[in-house]
Amino acid sequence: MSGDLPANATLAAALQHASTLGLARLDAQMLLLHALGRAPHDRAWLLAHDGDALDAAAHTRFDAALHRRLRGEPLAYITGHQEFYGLDLHVDARVLCPRADTETLVDWALALLPPVARVLDLGTGSGAIALALKHRRPDVQVHARDFSADALSVAQTNGQRLGLDVAFSQGSWLEGLSGPFDVIVSNPPYIAADDPHLAALTHEPLQALASGADGLVDLRAIILQAPTCLASGGWLLLEHGYDQAQVVGDLLRAAGFAGVQSRSDLAGIARCSGGRWQAQAAR
Repeated sequence: MSGDLPANATLAAALQHASTLGLARLDAQMLLLHALGRAPHDRAWLLAHDGDALDAAAHTRFDAALHRRLRGEPLAYITGHQEFYGLDLHVDARVLCPRADTETLVDWALALLPPVARVLDLGTGSGAIALALKHRRPDVQVHARDFSADALSVAQTNGQRLGLDVAFSQGSWLEGLSGPFDVIVSNPPYIAADDPHLAALTHEPLQALASGADGLVDLRAIILQAPTCLASGGWLLLEHGYDQAQVVGDLLRAAGFAGVQSRSDLAGIARCSGGRWQAQAAR
């Protein structure tokens, strides 16, 4: 491996080599399991077989994966898998890697969904939110939409592989949709176009990250369009940036939403905001 790891090195030696190059142990374990054709949850197997020799084919695969990760490529793109809300999703560079913090949005939507509900996931990407909702609430009608045909292909593949009946469509936010939906959820782009953090996200699709000069272009569009597709009493729930809760809440109130509130992510940061649409009161 770059001339440093013998071709007949043990699995333990391969992991140690990755560590000396600065790779986190968990990442190294996931990459080694992937190179060996083992499931991501087989970390105990690695410990039990740490004295096994790494065969030539697995050595080559591990070397390639290791250097991709060291160049900053997300682990999920290399392995092709990302767990989200208990689901094993296929992901690649056509979509963002689902983040654990987005499960906050799923939890909130599940708490609000009435029986026989209709829910819409905007900017579905890999399908993570829509598929998690359908998995937990099979009785709910779930519609997922994305502007990117490439992203929809990934989401549809995930839906088919998991056997979850979600309706998918291509389009720009709510244009052409009529509803009514009881809950609309979205994790849209919300990073400002000149944000320095984008420089570290070169592997992810830019159109799923950046949203104009202030990062709010897509959030504004969704908030303004949502009332025409929400049932009276329906909720709009939005994920946003770590410092955008106040401004998103103000946009929701200005558009006529009531009961505006936020939910915090795993780090305690207000990451999702939403409000209830009351058609009669808004007129």
